[in-house]
Amino acid sequence: MTFDPGGQNICGISIGVLSLESYFPKPPGHIKNPSSLPFTTTYEILHGITVPKLLNNPSSDMLVPILDAARRLESQGVRAITGSCGFLALFQKEIAEAVSVPVFVSSLLQVPLAYQMTRAPVGVVTASAALLTDNHIEGVGAQGIPIVVQGLEDTEEFASVILRNERDGMDLAKVKSEVLAAGLRLIDRAPDIGAIVLECTDLPPYAHDLQAALKRPVFDLTTLATMMHDVVLRRRYSGFQ
Repeated sequence: MTFDPGGQNICGISIGVLSLESYFPKPPGHIKNPSSLPFTTTYEILHGITVPKLLNNPSSDMLVPILDAARRLESQGVRAITGSCGFLALFQKEIAEAVSVPVFVSSLLQVPLAYQMTRAPVGVVTASAALLTDNHIEGVGAQGIPIVVQGLEDTEEFASVILRNERDGMDLAKVKSEVLAAGLRLIDRAPDIGAIVLECTDLPPYAHDLQAALKRPVFDLTTLATMMHDVVLRRRYSGFQ
């Protein structure tokens, strides 16, 4: 007889998400829209930590609730932990040291991979180029890699809803056009870019359109989370020889 010790309220969850508090729409492709994701998820809401707060006023005071939330996710049986904002890169090292499961809280962790694959500058599309610092880059081990950054802080719809939290409703078609325009500006500025990494977790819903327009590999949090799911939950291959 096989004995399973139990101890978990809900089983079968692969990825736990440290979720900033936000109420704008999350279309398919967003890490906070599990209906579109190819892996199972659970969420710990970081109450009081919003996108504007994390981007504009990050502080060590945030670490306690973030680490507590990460430990709760681990206790629920998740196989790996991610986050709902790439700017959590500031705390990547601390979170990874606080739990025993793999942690990948920022899609920027893919910057070194993108560079090694292309040996060309990596384009980063971020919520705010002005607020993306060397500390964020160092947090994911990407210091020294040639990076060209394009921010969305000068947009109208994206910036007002996501960066300034002025309202919850959002014109998704307008955001899509703003993201595509930012991507085209990035390539216009640096045509030698070999791959694109989308820092912001609100951008994966537009990754397909960006790739069609820019003709380059596009990495985002969903690609990283899918890879991590496959890494921590390997499946037997089917087929024949």
